[in-house]
Amino acid sequence: MMAVYVLLIIISIIWGGSFVVVKEVLPFISPINLAFLRFLISSSIMLILLFLSKKSRAIAPKDIGWVSLLGLTGVTLLYLLQYTGIYYTNASSASILINTNVIFIALLASLFLREKIGMKRAFGIFIAFIGVIFVTSINPISDGNFIIGGILVILSGLCWAVYSIIGKYLMRRYDDFTLNTYAFALGTLFFLPFLDYKQMETLTISPNLWFALFYLSILSTVLGYTVWYYSLSKMDASKTAVFLNLIPLSAMLFSVVFLNEMLTPQFLIGALLILFGVYITQKG
Repeated sequence: MMAVYVLLIIISIIWGGSFVVVKEVLPFISPINLAFLRFLISSSIMLILLFLSKKSRAIAPKDIGWVSLLGLTGVTLLYLLQYTGIYYTNASSASILINTNVIFIALLASLFLREKIGMKRAFGIFIAFIGVIFVTSINPISDGNFIIGGILVILSGLCWAVYSIIGKYLMRRYDDFTLNTYAFALGTLFFLPFLDYKQMETLTISPNLWFALFYLSILSTVLGYTVWYYSLSKMDASKTAVFLNLIPLSAMLFSVVFLNEMLTPQFLIGALLILFGVYITQKG
């Protein structure tokens, strides 16, 4: 079990670092093109692994629409919104605001899965909402880009919540690796209408961009999701989810060290309120 703990710590830190990696390369590649290349590489590798494995690869025709929606919300829209949000805001704020997905999951589960929202969860949602106001208003520059970026990251959290709810429904019938592989592949295809083809034609992949693609596609996606679902098979989901709190903490640390971002008192208060609200909502 100790090995599982170590793997979860490593993956959570890798996921935290991904916000910094994205912020670092966005001046050289558009958010949509970066997201497309990430999942083009990772979904190709996962498809090869799936067809080399002994896992069931069949998807019932009635579920193809659901799997497509999984790819659209969990890959295409999620990362289009998140990466664009990171471009307009900063890595530390994005890593905190994405945690609002827990709030959206609770709300959507109440609407569609009939899971009750008690007073404790409602209080957690309220606290997290106050934290969002603190974080998104720390740098209201004249054209409002910072706030817009924060809103886009929050909307990506909503996409993650939709992805999680649909995934929970489909995982009653399918293996998680199979489901995510097809979702990633379809999500990659859904990027195609939105790509910046002019940039793609002239794109020079520098060493920094090569590193970013390796980090995001191999470490964050292929390795990250493999370790995550392996961990879920070895321990309770509630215990596994605790390690996700390392993501914003490591992202904030890396943001300060590598991007020279400033963590103001207002930001830290907002971050603590969001994390505390998310914790209460999870435990509620």
